[in-house]
Amino acid sequence: MTTQQRHILVYEPRTEGHHLGWLRFITEDLLSGGYKLTLAVDGDPKLEQRFKDHLGDYWNEVTWMDISRIVGNSKGTGQKISTVAACLEASGAERVFLCALDEVASNLWRSATFGALPPKPLRGRMGGIYHRPRFMEASMTSATRWFKPRGFKRLLEEGWFGQILFVDEYLTRRLQADHPGAPVSFLCDPCPPMEDISVTTAREQLKVPEHFRVFLFYGGGYRRKGLHLAVEAMLKLSRDIPAYLLCAGHLKPEGQTARGLDQLISQNRARLIDRYVTDAEEQLCFAASNAVLLPYIHHFGTSGVLSRAMASGRMVIVSDEELLGRLTREYHLGMLFPTENAAALGECLKTAAYMDSVETDRYQESAGIYATKYSRPSYRKALLEAMDKPVISIP
Repeated sequence: MTTQQRHILVYEPRTEGHHLGWLRFITEDLLSGGYKLTLAVDGDPKLEQRFKDHLGDYWNEVTWMDISRIVGNSKGTGQKISTVAACLEASGAERVFLCALDEVASNLWRSATFGALPPKPLRGRMGGIYHRPRFMEASMTSATRWFKPRGFKRLLEEGWFGQILFVDEYLTRRLQADHPGAPVSFLCDPCPPMEDISVTTAREQLKVPEHFRVFLFYGGGYRRKGLHLAVEAMLKLSRDIPAYLLCAGHLKPEGQTARGLDQLISQNRARLIDRYVTDAEEQLCFAASNAVLLPYIHHFGTSGVLSRAMASGRMVIVSDEELLGRLTREYHLGMLFPTENAAALGECLKTAAYMDSVETDRYQESAGIYATKYSRPSYRKALLEAMDKPVISIP
């Protein structure tokens, strides 16, 4: 592929959850394709070390742009398409790639439906990854189902996008059939390479007991991620069941969940790492676990936690809904339970705590197959193929 050092503005105003990890993937892969990059990000000095932790050597290979310095410090600037246009103009880049098109999508579709189009300089020069296109699965009777698809279709047909990548392969195939020739493609949620760390070493460093089956809850503490369900399920288990809850991430448990975690910790049945977790610590958490919990509530889209579990060869226990439920079932990745049902989750924990090696080996094999299919090379190939298209010049 010949890019002639084409200049791309990569736009990512957020740093929580999957955002920094995906910024690393995108930066690494676009640089490998020969692109010159400017990253438009939250320039808060307190976040600098997080960027360095995630980007490593790539830190010095890109140009950095503080979004707030371009448009001021007004709240919510990351969600305005005018902000994207201002950053593109200031960068001098050929086009802009939004790591999460979701930042502007809702307002974009709504506005386009009623005739308000994006700033003209963005036409044919913007693209990105659409992680959670909820309106495409909305009820037929909802207002959202009526007007957002119209705006989406208009912008797609009028050539506003260079590429839109979806992380749901089933949805992507449907859209490609509905919009032949549109710049729509699938981008997997990749399974990043994980360090080969022994369970014993990981547990020693994390101060996790050796003789338990360890269940990892990793990520944010938002209620929709279901930490409260994991804690409730653990509390319902008899104390003689060898189950241990490892919680890591910026969780901030409150109320009954915090009290329940304190109780589990006092019983030596849980460990809480309630802060930003570095890449190295993340590797230890997955290495120390036997299974990974995703008790999400009405979650739409994929999950980097699932991908890391697969890369680590760990089975998952997942709420049976939406894409995560479908992937878990179709690829035999782990166990499913009804959403928000803590008692059913507890039964899964009990079963997994006593699972024999034959069953765990089957899940590990399935994880390996999944991780190979949705690998970092697969992600890079799809991203570069989507980007390797000329900017559409439209008067």
